[in-house]
Amino acid sequence: MTSLTRVDEAVEPRVRLHCLAHAGAGVASYRRWPVAAGPAVDVAAVLLPGRGNRRREPRVTDRSGLLADLLGPLLEAAQAGPYALYGHSLGALVAYTLTRALADAGAPPPLFLAVGACLPPHATAALMSAAEAPDEQLLPLLGDLGSLPKGAAARPGGMWHRSVLPVLRDDLRLAKALRQAAMDPATGGPVNVPLLVFAGSDDPLAVPNALQEWRQWTTGPITVRTLVGDHFFAGDDALPALIGAACREHAALGPGSPEPDAPEPGAPEPGTSGPATSGPATSGPGAPGAARPVAVRAACGVR
Repeated sequence: MTSLTRVDEAVEPRVRLHCLAHAGAGVASYRRWPVAAGPAVDVAAVLLPGRGNRRREPRVTDRSGLLADLLGPLLEAAQAGPYALYGHSLGALVAYTLTRALADAGAPPPLFLAVGACLPPHATAALMSAAEAPDEQLLPLLGDLGSLPKGAAARPGGMWHRSVLPVLRDDLRLAKALRQAAMDPATGGPVNVPLLVFAGSDDPLAVPNALQEWRQWTTGPITVRTLVGDHFFAGDDALPALIGAACREHAALGPGSPEPDAPEPGAPEPGTSGPATSGPATSGPGAPGAARPVAVRAACGVR
């Protein structure tokens, strides 16, 4: 017998969130994200070769090697439904590179590109050219970031020096190559997707003010947000909660839908600090973008 009453439930579209980690790392920093990102978000932590269960595979140190390894699976995922990318530190450059390559391949674009703890491709810092530096020069730079192990693991010749430091050096080589490729008009330039930029309030490398310069790398809307933490804030719950909310909001809009009304600046959410900003690219590699508000009110700390 057919019920005389029925409740129509809207099916919330699921978003696949591809996450790329910082230099020298596997995917451990994303272990809490599947829960912290909230409903309707499938977190896919992407493991680069040469670490974790891929440790026997050759590490990639240039753009062509990176795309040969990751672009094919990502092209398939892009055809399967809505998706987004988040990259942290080195992972931000990887995520940017993949977003640009997906566009060049004619793939459906991501709902947005999110980057964290990473200076924009045109910026310079001592660590960016330190892959070939001797240990006595490189290790203090890593120490400033809090990347060095404590106790016996830090001893020269120990496990960290033999297993992690070589990976980190190759990742620095990859970061340098991706920055150079981003500056080449044939392989780089601005992407045409919404861009979310996250900074750590106490990050000594990617300081919040410097991350405003990511405006030059998109022709779409941009949100810049500062979260409480140092360079490694991706392991906290605040970031995945914000990005998960952004996934749901963008997915709910659907392709071709207008952006929501521009939010008024509001008080920051717990775990964040400072106002969010949005707007078009204004100078540098990116052409001016449309002055559209970003569809990430949750990430702006505004309800």
